[in-house]
Amino acid sequence: MGESKIQVDLSGQVAIVTGAGRGIGRAIAAALAENGATVVLAARTVGQIEATAQELGKNCIPVVTDIADESSILELFAFAASRFNRLDILVNNAGIGLFGPFKDFSTRDFDQILRINARGTYLCCREAMKRMAPARSGTIINISSVVGFKGYVDQSAYAASKHAVVGMTKTLVAEAQAYNIRVCMIHPGGTDTDLVVDARPDLDRSVLMRPEDIAYGALFLLSLPERCAVDELYIRRFNSKPF
Repeated sequence: MGESKIQVDLSGQVAIVTGAGRGIGRAIAAALAENGATVVLAARTVGQIEATAQELGKNCIPVVTDIADESSILELFAFAASRFNRLDILVNNAGIGLFGPFKDFSTRDFDQILRINARGTYLCCREAMKRMAPARSGTIINISSVVGFKGYVDQSAYAASKHAVVGMTKTLVAEAQAYNIRVCMIHPGGTDTDLVVDARPDLDRSVLMRPEDIAYGALFLLSLPERCAVDELYIRRFNSKPF
């Protein structure tokens, strides 16, 4: 990654990062690996996660996973359990964006977005909790979006899915606290990824944040002392409108 200034010792810890083949997921996986974690890279596209694993080294294991398919999610967590017998970090980053006017948006596209962005995140959180609760430790980071608390033209379904992620995360934060598990969410603003370029072609890519900037935020959350908690982290472009 090369730009991170936060150092956190993750040696011996096992992480699962979904959507790890490109963009923010890839950057977070790289940051975790650079800081000593063993990272299970989960994504649908075989070539992307295999290339990421090869680039990041032997501590990164690619597992082809379709977040829209519950059985695929169960296989992912079963693999991590059988291979490592522990799970310390889950980063729910996998998601899709489909955009269009509210009145013309298809039910099929709406269902697909909710199935991956909301349902997939929910199922991954559930499976992580099953492993983390007995150990009474762990961290779950859900990647939401600025769209999780704002609304933008032509992004109604995407906003609905990210609002769902915000709602489930708020509940999970409260439930997980009893098991000494930390749950938090990151709301990235405009970041130079394929999804953002599709959603906002009007934005000048030169002023967009980089995926590495969001990975920096994830490391910040993991570096906090045990006496501290951050429930949500909003990272925006410097030249965007504040608040």
